[in-house]
Amino acid sequence: MSTREETLEMEGTITDVLPNQMFKVELENGHIVTCYTGGKMRRFRIRLVLGDQVKIEMTPYDLDKGRITFRI
Repeated sequence: MSTREETLEMEGTITDVLPNQMFKVELENGHIVTCYTGGKMRRFRIRLVLGDQVKIEMTPYDLDKGRITFRI
């Protein structure tokens, strides 16, 4: 079971837009992560475009996937 303390929060820039609200995000350290929009962003249809700065959450067990939680 995942808790809030186990997630890693990072910031990055959207570099590619994929189908089904999936995005490629380049983190500040140069690592590229495949991300999807999280809960309320999907529910309220918050639009994300190429070049947006976003905040993502990742689990320490899989550093190639993440969830976008906030658009900066």
